[in-house]
Amino acid sequence: MPDHTVERRLWHPVCNISDLGSSPLAVTLLDKQIVLWRDEKQVIHGLHDRCPHRGARLSAGKLSNGLLQCAYHGWKFDGAGVCKWVPAMPNFQPGQAQQACAVTVQESMGLCWLCIDSAKLKTELPVDFDAEHQHGLRKINVGPFEVATSAPRVIENFLDMAHFSFVHDGWLGDASHTEIPDYSVEKIDKGFQILNAKAWQPQASVFAKQGAFVTYSYQLTHPYSAVLTKVPDADSGVKPGYEESIAIFIQPVSPEISRVWFRMAVADFERDEAEITNFQETIFMQDKPILESQRPRRLPLQPGAESHVGTDKASVAYRHYLKQSGITFGVCE
Repeated sequence: MPDHTVERRLWHPVCNISDLGSSPLAVTLLDKQIVLWRDEKQVIHGLHDRCPHRGARLSAGKLSNGLLQCAYHGWKFDGAGVCKWVPAMPNFQPGQAQQACAVTVQESMGLCWLCIDSAKLKTELPVDFDAEHQHGLRKINVGPFEVATSAPRVIENFLDMAHFSFVHDGWLGDASHTEIPDYSVEKIDKGFQILNAKAWQPQASVFAKQGAFVTYSYQLTHPYSAVLTKVPDADSGVKPGYEESIAIFIQPVSPEISRVWFRMAVADFERDEAEITNFQETIFMQDKPILESQRPRRLPLQPGAESHVGTDKASVAYRHYLKQSGITFGVCE
């Protein structure tokens, strides 16, 4: 059976920072149940959601002076998993056998990120989106969206432009403009990038005066995350130098269940945030039934499992990247 070693050494998003309040929060990552909470100094901590005493879920407990208290026998744990108190034996000094298993947590881009096996941490965060995509743009998070498919299926869909004219007709594409011109796929440090991909869109941006081609560039340096940058052609009416970026971050809950966030960097400072997020929600809700219809839900990596044509170069590169990276969670051979 796959041991998912690589995936456990990566950072993954698990919740919005705003989800962490005054109670423990249960999340699931890579089929592992985790409990999160903030201590009295507002530092976020994470433990495997299992008390070492009798296996009760720690997320069913409560916070007590910054410690996490199990609901079953009242054992208290700090953020490193160290048991600080056993109520039934108040003079007992807990040891290693009474310690819970901790995970590493950090806050970034409005999300809480976990690494299950931090002792062998493989990478930094998928991308420092805010640092690399500043340009005075407005940053907005959208999601999470629950989808009954694997994380690799969602990423492959994000990289695919040939579906725009059908799944997103009238939004990101047009049924009378189905051709996808050739584009480039290049290896980069830790992954690959897609350059000079173009798709005709009925409205290239909120500032566009008419339909036009939009140049798409993608960067992928993490198996379950990617960044897209869009630049409308000049004949759209958009001023030169305009661009916007969208990052996709996925929480692989199980091999066939995912939670998806988008972080957007847009030049639109006029519309309400709800209007911008509603557009992105509409697009993903158009994708969702297609994603959930695909079989197998786990992305097949073996040659010949699914047919490819020339416009699928991005998908082929992504599948090769997953295989070369040793990814086993959400894929099948």
